[in-house]
Amino acid sequence: MSHKMHADWQRMAASLTFETRAFIDDTFAEAASGETFEAINPATGELLARVASCDAPDAERAVQCARAAFTRGEWSRLAPGKRKKILLGLADLMEANKHELALLDTLDMGKPVSSSLGDMAGAIACIRYQAECIDKLYGEVAPTGEEALALVLREPLGVVAAIVPWNFPLMMTAWKIAPALAAGNSVILKPSEKSPLSALRLAALAREAGVPRGVFQVLPGFGHTVGKALALSMEVDCLAFTGSTQVGKQLMQYAGQSNLKRVYLECGGKSPNIVFADCRNLDKVARHAATAIFHNQGEVCIAGSRLLVENSIREAFIEKVLKAAEGMQPGDPLDPESFMGAIVDETQYRRVLDFIRQGVEEGAQLRAGGQSLEGPGFFIPPTVFDGVTSSMAIGREEIFGPVLAVFGFDSEEEAVAMANDTPYGLAAGLWSQDIDRIMRVTRRLQSGQVFVNNWAGGDQTMPFGGVKQSGNGRDKSHHSLEEYSDLKSVWIALGG
Repeated sequence: MSHKMHADWQRMAASLTFETRAFIDDTFAEAASGETFEAINPATGELLARVASCDAPDAERAVQCARAAFTRGEWSRLAPGKRKKILLGLADLMEANKHELALLDTLDMGKPVSSSLGDMAGAIACIRYQAECIDKLYGEVAPTGEEALALVLREPLGVVAAIVPWNFPLMMTAWKIAPALAAGNSVILKPSEKSPLSALRLAALAREAGVPRGVFQVLPGFGHTVGKALALSMEVDCLAFTGSTQVGKQLMQYAGQSNLKRVYLECGGKSPNIVFADCRNLDKVARHAATAIFHNQGEVCIAGSRLLVENSIREAFIEKVLKAAEGMQPGDPLDPESFMGAIVDETQYRRVLDFIRQGVEEGAQLRAGGQSLEGPGFFIPPTVFDGVTSSMAIGREEIFGPVLAVFGFDSEEEAVAMANDTPYGLAAGLWSQDIDRIMRVTRRLQSGQVFVNNWAGGDQTMPFGGVKQSGNGRDKSHHSLEEYSDLKSVWIALGG
């Protein structure tokens, strides 16, 4: 069965066509400059397509169209129930085309197609959740005397620019655009230049679903060109960004240099995963710990890249993690049985290998992996370092690859201090059967999310985001709608 499914995906890939033009004002068009960039399949190194490379003139045109659409009110003033119907229709179209969308992400950035299908389920669920929220969130009537009626209303911001990463291309897109559209905004999407193909297909589906002209546009291109132009635009009211902390800081500067637009950031992470000696079923916990870092080739913002293990069980637990990692080797992304795929491109591939080299040079003990795989494509196997300290690059910096850094600790106090010894605060995990310890440690961890006896648990009802230099934004849940709307206070004098 697996061989047949593998062959089926290969046939689908061979027959696939790509939309490569920008989507501006309800029309697919080349970039104003005529420039393009290459989309490369990281599993083979082969050229997939040449995609329109947008720049400032394209951004200016898209922003004008978005502002005009917002002013016309075909979407911004549309009744919430009607916006809901259109967004649910978009989710249905995504469901009907989920295999194509999954394949686009797999070919574009190298993740296994089984993982991409899971991403599609998450993206579709997000669109549906946010669509269902918009006609169920009420405004407020403030307490006053009989002389006045005081209302607190929520209104859309205007034009939202969403800049999304390459590691979960369509799912991260959905997390941004679903609440922004649901709230009534016009949205301009800037997908990563490493993974633009599914976003352009989504544009066609949005048009088919009935999203009005100018309300949703897609500008493929680079961050330093079209991304910068959107961030500096005086007509963009909000920037929603997922990516590196370095770029997030730059976007905040651009907001200050322009119109003080709101900036919601979901940035880097170096997440601690803490295993106490009293946890049950070490084999199961070890599998979860391995999955937490090796899923999606380690190209995950909340990857459990720092494994903190109580020293009394440390060696036994590492052996179990190594055993689990043996079954997580990279393979053909079109094979549904592959756990890991290819690193997104040569630049990231070289970066990960440089970190591995640094880890060896700085004295960490390499327990598994560490070498790239022979043959075409950018493949790196699960790599495990023991004896890591926070002074080492592999223990401090976000690698964004399949590299696990193992630390040892002797006490709860030491574990918490070690976990918080990072500029990041996106996610943290802990494994224990002691409920008192769980509550103590959970409260003390400096993190936007804490996973207890699991890793990356949650659904659309739970906010996703971090603290410290991991950013300030929150994706998912009804709280994300708050980021894409303004509060308006209305005081109505009565009786006179």
